[in-house]
Amino acid sequence: MKVLVVEDHQDLAENICDYLSALGHVVDYAPDGVVGLHLAVTGNYDALVLDVMMPGLDGINVCARIRESSIVQPAILMLTALDTLQDKLSGFDSGADDYLVKPFALEELSARLDAVTLRRRGRSNPKLTVGQLVLDSGTMSVSRAGKQVKLNRVCFQILKKLMETHPNVLSRSEMEFTVWGEDPPDSDALRSHIYKLRLKVDKNFAYPMIETVHGVGFRLAAEDEI
Repeated sequence: MKVLVVEDHQDLAENICDYLSALGHVVDYAPDGVVGLHLAVTGNYDALVLDVMMPGLDGINVCARIRESSIVQPAILMLTALDTLQDKLSGFDSGADDYLVKPFALEELSARLDAVTLRRRGRSNPKLTVGQLVLDSGTMSVSRAGKQVKLNRVCFQILKKLMETHPNVLSRSEMEFTVWGEDPPDSDALRSHIYKLRLKVDKNFAYPMIETVHGVGFRLAAEDEI
């Protein structure tokens, strides 16, 4: 998973990041709610570990803003030293998936993180639509302007991630991680798959939807966004 840890207690944050990294997750860190919110809405994370009590912008507000405005909706596990029912209800009302009360075992944090991520993925809409493109992850089918588009597994994964990220840019590194995890092949492999994807999705249609953002990555563009 790609995980963002938002926690103002540096020692605790380091322990969480080190533990999750040792399990094979890709982990980023934000020391406060303002930085955490920015990274959360731009970073395409699978899950957030979000502290409630932070100066400036607290975890409740960060969670609520992500649920209101972010295109990508990660699983959110909130951390709190407050153990009252009302505190937990406030977190759930803001959009949290689960709560973990401090102090806690890192093993439990990992188990809860896995559980909320699986639940959030299960609730996600299997059908994605961007302009003329429709992708159904349930049936593993893709169509553009009503015409079926046959893709191999890698091209399907890349297109799905592009559609989930739309209208934002998907970086090359994020695209490689989506397909190959922490061990991507050389850059020619990604270039080859993008070429094949463009042949299937853009060739013989009125306009290309897959745009190159030079020096950054790729994005999908509907007709009114070109």
